[in-house]
Amino acid sequence: MIIVHHLADSRSQRVLWLLEELGLDYEVKRYERDPRTRLAPPELKAVHPLGKSPVLQDGDVTVAETGAVVDYLLETYGQGRLRPAAGTEAGRRFTYWLHYAEGSAMPPLLLKLVFTMLPRRSPALLRPLVKGVAAKALASFVDPQTRTHVDYWESELGRSAWFAGDDFSAADIMMSFPVEAGADRAYDIEDKPRLRAFLERIHARPAYQRALERGGAYTYA
Repeated sequence: MIIVHHLADSRSQRVLWLLEELGLDYEVKRYERDPRTRLAPPELKAVHPLGKSPVLQDGDVTVAETGAVVDYLLETYGQGRLRPAAGTEAGRRFTYWLHYAEGSAMPPLLLKLVFTMLPRRSPALLRPLVKGVAAKALASFVDPQTRTHVDYWESELGRSAWFAGDDFSAADIMMSFPVEAGADRAYDIEDKPRLRAFLERIHARPAYQRALERGGAYTYA
C-alpha cells in the first residue's frame, strides 16, 4: 500500500492529486502544522530526517521531495500517462516545468512569506527595526523577483493550454502549488486571466476534488 505523509497546506497536496489522476490506492497520514511556527510537527522526522512533507512510502521504498515523488509515481505506475514522450518538444517542456516549479518558482514565494511574517513574530522592542528591514527586502528584491516569475507564467500559458503543451500533464500538477500560493500571497488573480483560467480548470478536475476530500482542508484551493 502506498502511504503519503501529508502536511496540511503544503506541497504534498499535489501528490494526492497525482495519485487520484493515476487511479491508485493509497493511505493518507495527515500532520498538522505548529500553530505558532507553522512548521511541520516533529513526528515527521521519524519518517524522514528532514521532517518535511511530502514523503511517500511504497513498500520498502521511501521517496521525499515532490518532484522526486512525481517522477517515481510516473515511472512506476504511470504507463506513459501524464507525461509527454521523451525527445519531443512537449517532453522537454515537461522536464523543465517539473524542475522549475520547486527550483525557481518557489524560492521567491517562500521569501515573500518569510519577510511578510517576520515583523509580527519579532520581539516587540525590535519590531520597528525588523519591519523596516523586511519592507526594504520585499520592495527591493522579493517583490520584483516574484512579479517577474508571475509574468512569465502568464506569458507561457499564452503559448499553449497547459504548461508543457496542449495536453494536461504532471507538470501542471507541479506548477499548481506555485500558482495557487502566488495567488494567495503575491499577485491579484484578476490581473492574470490565463493564470485565473488555469486555476479554474485544475480546480474543476474530478481528481483534484477527490484529492481535497482525502487530504482535508487546503487553504489554497
